[in-house]
Formats: sequence, structure tokens, C-alpha cells
Amino acid sequence: MRKIIMLLAMVACVWTAMPAMAADSLAVDTLTADSAMALVDADLGGPADEDVQDGGLHKQLKRKFIEGSAGFMSLVALALVFGLAFCIERIVYLTLSEVNTKKLLKDVDARLEHDDVEGAKDLCRNTRGPVASICYQALLHIRERVEDIDRQLTNYGQVQVSNMEKGCSWIRLFIAVAPSLGFLGTVIGMVMAFDQIEVAGNIGPTIVAKGMKVALITTIFGIIVAIILQFFYSYILSKINRLTAQMEEGAITLMDSITNYKARNNG
Repeated sequence: MRKIIMLLAMVACVWTAMPAMAADSLAVDTLTADSAMALVDADLGGPADEDVQDGGLHKQLKRKFIEGSAGFMSLVALALVFGLAFCIERIVYLTLSEVNTKKLLKDVDARLEHDDVEGAKDLCRNTRGPVASICYQALLHIRERVEDIDRQLTNYGQVQVSNMEKGCSWIRLFIAVAPSLGFLGTVIGMVMAFDQIEVAGNIGPTIVAKGMKVALITTIFGIIVAIILQFFYSYILSKINRLTAQMEEGAITLMDSITNYKARNNG
């Protein structure tokens, strides 16, 4: 519930500030460009430099965002905000789940060698991450048969993997939705262009320019949002795969330690 409230608060802030920020940014950019052009004309008596006229890439993107259809550009922006919120939450969760697996397993094995099962449990209980969780789960069933412990590790490992992948389906959804919204804006922009042609009764560049601009801008920004989210999603998958490999390695090492413990204590 807290995550949902934080997400809604973030979206509300962005939604409220976006029009004002865009308008202010465009006004400042225009004023800066006009001032620079006036200074160059006064000093050199010639046209302003191309970089001063056009501005940087980020300024061009802001202008194009404002020129696009407000409805579809806002939906694409929401897809970006929600997608990034889920990506950041997963990255923080997975980063906090990472521990020094080798040191943890070495400490657990040392305690089992001294028959300190409760100490090994306390160590795993006080350590964050899925590796410590599956170790603690195995130690809870240390009195059972090795086959039963191995089955418990397998089942609990699947639960931990599901916890790590929580929210990834939403990220995949926004990756698919963003370009789809862009393509929908493209279709609507084309319809607008044909409507203008029908009203004017002829085909001219100035007649269809507005509809075509909306069509292309929405497509561009939808693809940009999908690319950004895809980079984050790939990074999240790499962290999940690394943690899964650590869990499998930890389970194998722990089973060896438990087998040695049971052999010393006659099962």
C-alpha cells in the first residue's frame, strides 16, 4: 500500500509540474536565444550561430514534446514515470539483497563444525537477502533427511525467485505500452491530416504538416521511452540472474555442510 501511495504521489507531482515546467522552459529558451541572436547581430552584423538558434538536444526534445499532441504525449510520459518507478524499486530491492555469499556460507559452516546450529540460524536470520533466507530455511529442517532438506531448498528457492521478479511484469507492460501509444498517436495524426485535406479540398504541405508532425513526434517519444525502460529492465534481469546463481551455489555448499554435520552426529 505504501508503494502505491508513493507512486501516485510521484505521478501527481510530475503531472502537476509538467505543464508549468515545459512552458517556463520554453519561454526561457526563447528569451535566451533571442538575446544571443541580438548580441551577435550587434557585434558581427551577421546571422546568429546555428547552435545558438537551435539550442542543445534536450531543448529540441522539450520543444517537440510541447508541440506533440497533449493527450498522447501525457500518456507516454505517464508510462515513463510508472515504468521508472517500478524499475527503481526493483533495483533498490535487489541491491539490498546482495551479500557476500562466500563469507556467509563460510561462517555458517564454521558454526556447524562446532555443532552450533542455533548460532548458524541466528546468523542467517540477521542477514538480508535470498541466500541467507534459504540457508535459514534449510537449518530449520536440519533434523530431517537430506532428501527432504533438499526438497525444501528447491521449493523455497522458487519462492525467492518469484519475490525477486515481483513487479517485472509491470515493467514489461510499460515497455510494450509506450511505443503502442506512439503508434496510436501516429494513426490519429494521419487521420487529422486527411481531415484537413478533406476540408481544404486539396493536398498541400502546409495543410497536412500539423497532423504529420503529431504523428511522428508521438512515435519518436514512445520509442524513446521503451528504449529507456528496456535498458533498466535488462539491468534488473542481470541482477536477478546473479542472485539466482548465488542461491544455487549457496544451496549446494550448504547441503555439503549439513551432510558433514549429520555424519558427525550420526544423522
